[in-house]
Amino acid sequence: MVKEIQLRVNLIEERKENTLLYKAAKQLGVETSEITAVKVLRKSIDARKKNIIFNYKVAVYINEAVPEKSDYIFEYKDVSKAKEIHIVGFGPAGMYAALRCIELGYKPIVLERGKNVQDRRRDLRAINQEHFVNEDSNYCFGEGGAGTYSDGKLYTRSLKRGDVRRIFENLVFHGATEQILIDAHPHIGTNKLPKIIQNIRENILKFGGEIHFETRVTDFIVKNNKLLAIQLQNGEEMTVNSVILATGHSARDIYELLHKKEIALKAKSFAMGVRVEHPQEIIDQIQYHCSGERDELLPAAAYSLVHQVNNRGVYSFCMCPGGFIVPAATANGEVVVNGMSPSRRNNKFANSGIVVELDIDKDFKKYEHLGALKGLQFQKDLEKIAFYAGGRTQTAPAQRLVDFVDGKLSPELNDCSYQPGLKSAPLHSLLPKIIGSRLRKGFAAFGQKMHGYHTNEANIIGVESRTSSPVNIPRKENLEHTEIEGLFPCGEGGGYAGGIVSAAMDGERCAEAAIAKS
Repeated sequence: MVKEIQLRVNLIEERKENTLLYKAAKQLGVETSEITAVKVLRKSIDARKKNIIFNYKVAVYINEAVPEKSDYIFEYKDVSKAKEIHIVGFGPAGMYAALRCIELGYKPIVLERGKNVQDRRRDLRAINQEHFVNEDSNYCFGEGGAGTYSDGKLYTRSLKRGDVRRIFENLVFHGATEQILIDAHPHIGTNKLPKIIQNIRENILKFGGEIHFETRVTDFIVKNNKLLAIQLQNGEEMTVNSVILATGHSARDIYELLHKKEIALKAKSFAMGVRVEHPQEIIDQIQYHCSGERDELLPAAAYSLVHQVNNRGVYSFCMCPGGFIVPAATANGEVVVNGMSPSRRNNKFANSGIVVELDIDKDFKKYEHLGALKGLQFQKDLEKIAFYAGGRTQTAPAQRLVDFVDGKLSPELNDCSYQPGLKSAPLHSLLPKIIGSRLRKGFAAFGQKMHGYHTNEANIIGVESRTSSPVNIPRKENLEHTEIEGLFPCGEGGGYAGGIVSAAMDGERCAEAAIAKS
């Protein structure tokens, strides 16, 4: 017999051996000797009060063995001579589209503009140390996409888009820790993701798929609204049947190409703002109600904040406890910041995007003449401002938090995890009013919600501009583009996902749709 129950455990109980066993036996009214195993299905921490509680959902096996195999089985077959599906982009959407193709007996041909995870590291080093951005190989482009070196957070609200558990189980199948199946906010870590992505690549190749790195798509050959071929940067033309377009939210050249060819696009609402970085110790003390170092049983504390300012949400985004800030520009002449954490989340800083909702129909009047690309141009302009304010390198403009809220230039800045360095700048006046004024009010409100958060020990760093795509590539109910037969917009780049898991699920769905049309 198997029973699923909820258990609550305090810090003192968490330290003891077999706490879950004894609590489960007591709750079910059975002897501990009758319990074969207590398997943790879900774990979360409730730190809202001083008495911190660990919440567990467990499966209790009573006189019954625990199944050795997962309910999820991934069977890949040799597709080396099968019908082809072309996939542009090898981020989460592209990877999982390719894996799904193989499961269904089709051969994926993946075209990725960037490099593999190993070669990509040199280009990341060049951004951090030499302030040079390779436009095809950076924190956004390359094997695994933006997720590879951007933390590996797996939390998603996209529960209606597909089987979330299936994606998690597949990540475990390819080398992720089983802990991601348990944690309420699962996280792999930027130090462990590259190996998992390499395993996925090797599996795709093993079963007959193709992956072509440093292969940028530069044109789509369309006749009578049907996609016939794609052209590569080297001039080669590839005849295609179905193309899954999974290029990510930063592939601006793809949006511009589609716009130039008068292929339907739509401007989309999105959010922009800054990164804020506190010493992790401050966040721990606020969240865990402690005055010194956090208890060793507690992870680096995270937070989630939201406040309405002038009919727009101001909220935390991609919060990285024990993490660091990285340069996420995809071209020289722009500064973009993002955050990530290693698996242990043991860095001394905590950072988060703090962003403002922007309404594509109300906030971009001076950009209306650009049509579907108006939000994209707004992004570009703000990133260019950050570039010049930072000193025309990847050095980022920054300000201390209280100084930003009070509208004062910071005479000095705090230590920071951002490797290219910081330069003091008046972000309160450099940011457009629709963002800057709302951020200042938002930070003041957050200080009321989290006492100690509003401090000059924190830095504000600009700009956080790549939260999601400012462009939507429309598609029909069968996931095919509304106008172009054989083109399947996918993932974050199409405007249909917001993170690793939702992008992976959309990749699987697009693979199924492309195959159904083949």
